[in-house]
Parts: sequence; structure tokens; C-alpha cells
Amino acid sequence: MSDLKVIDNFLDNEVFEKIQKIVTFDLPYYYKIGTASPESNDLYHFVHYFYQDNSIRSDFFKAVVIPILDNFTYYSLIRAKANCYPSTENKFTHTKHTDLPVPHRGLIFHINDNNGYTILENGTKVESIANRAVFLDTSKPHQSTTCTDQDLRLNININYV
Repeated sequence: MSDLKVIDNFLDNEVFEKIQKIVTFDLPYYYKIGTASPESNDLYHFVHYFYQDNSIRSDFFKAVVIPILDNFTYYSLIRAKANCYPSTENKFTHTKHTDLPVPHRGLIFHINDNNGYTILENGTKVESIANRAVFLDTSKPHQSTTCTDQDLRLNININYV
């Protein structure tokens, strides 16, 4: 499998709009220092865990994560979370990181259009476009940015085998 696959208009528009509304207005988010790790000295962001440590952690799992999982093939779910990055006056590039220290795949599902992006190990930049699914090897170094043109940069990050 190639390291990168980008699919625009990943979900049916009606399904996407329901997920977008929940992620934007209904989820409780929790403050987290750093993006790569607490030691990274990055800016803060907010996170909502849907699935972690082999269990569902959110009442929103079925409404948000299942419609996404139903649209691709995977063997085992490792983690699913929503990331909420507040805008910054100047675009900030977070520290390079890997999502987990074991071989796995990842999906970054974009909730809103904004001028933030993800930078892959080879320097490729993938823009944040609403309803875009980005499949990549998140066990390889990558990094994200904040945005400057919207209040928030919102995405769902799913790690799987």
C-alpha cells in the first residue's frame, strides 16, 4: 500500500454534515499540552477520545466514528480521536512525530476547510479540506500546523491496522 492516499468528498454529504455538526458544536474537548508529546514544547490543543486502550471512550463513537470506519477496510482499530487546534496569528508548525511506536496506518479526516495542513516525512503538504480523508503511514514522522484563516482546525485522527 502506498504511504499516501487522499480522497476528497469521502463521505456522503448528508452523513458528513451530521458529523461536522457534532465535532464542531457538541463534543466536549479536553486541554492537552503539546501536539507530538507533552515534552515537545508545542502549542496546546484540545482533544476528544472516541476510542483508546481497546475500548470506546465516548458516547459519540457510534455517530461520528462508525460512519467513517464503514467506508474503508481495516483489521483492528487502535485509536480514534478528534483534534481541535485553535487558530494562531501566524501559522505554527508542530514538532515532527509518529502517532504510535509500532507499525500501523492512520486516517486524518478533515472536518473544516482552513489553511492548515499536514506535512509528511518527504515534505509533501496535504491541505485541510472539509470531508477529505487522508490515509497515511502514521508510524512515520509527520507534522501538523495551526491555521490562521478560521477559528479552529478540526480533524478526526484514526489509527488502525
